[in-house]
Amino acid sequence: MYKLLPQKAIKIKNSIIIADLHIGYEESMAKEGIYLPKAFRQMVNSAVALLKEERPKRLIIDGDLKHSFIPLKREKLELKAFFEEVIPLVEETVVVRGNHDVGISWIRELGVEVVDELEIGKWKIVHGHKLVEGEKFIIGHEHPAIRLRDEVGALIKVPIFLVGEPLIVLPAFSPWAYGNDILREIVSPFLRDVNLFNFKVLVPLDKELLDFGKLGDLIRALQRI
Repeated sequence: MYKLLPQKAIKIKNSIIIADLHIGYEESMAKEGIYLPKAFRQMVNSAVALLKEERPKRLIIDGDLKHSFIPLKREKLELKAFFEEVIPLVEETVVVRGNHDVGISWIRELGVEVVDELEIGKWKIVHGHKLVEGEKFIIGHEHPAIRLRDEVGALIKVPIFLVGEPLIVLPAFSPWAYGNDILREIVSPFLRDVNLFNFKVLVPLDKELLDFGKLGDLIRALQRI
């Protein structure tokens, strides 16, 4: 049994799973001359609030804890600051390595376990950037989103959970990850050989989770608008 949470997380037994924090994103963009408002504190506060509300024993970060492929000083400081706040709230903290998580072995010194995959019951937790053997998976990496029309007819992109029988795709936890429109492009190899039309779409919104039904039905409804 699992529980999807509007805080862009999933709870299984005594574990909370989030994905794609991309800590250091603003610093990486600044290196390219693009300056963004800092959202780091917002993300830390969201993680702390989630853990205090759900009180899990274990926090699992399903890949892309950090953003830059090149080690950045500011990024390391933010990683330390993040773990200083979340580690005291759980008994165990685990990072499932993602494709952005180069050079993170040092976080073991903080008491964080780093693995390539993790199993909880029948579920195998991997980041999702490469295929592995197994039957039921929870992945990140995709940053799944869809475009919807608001009340004035404007298109807005919203993050989503994609839920199928053998696969659950988590939305990105980072406030900067607006998401990848799955109707236009697929990123994860896990999604290329499955019938996405049968997957349920759930939109995390504030303190509730909106069920939009199966993706195929949603697409047909949007085409009639």
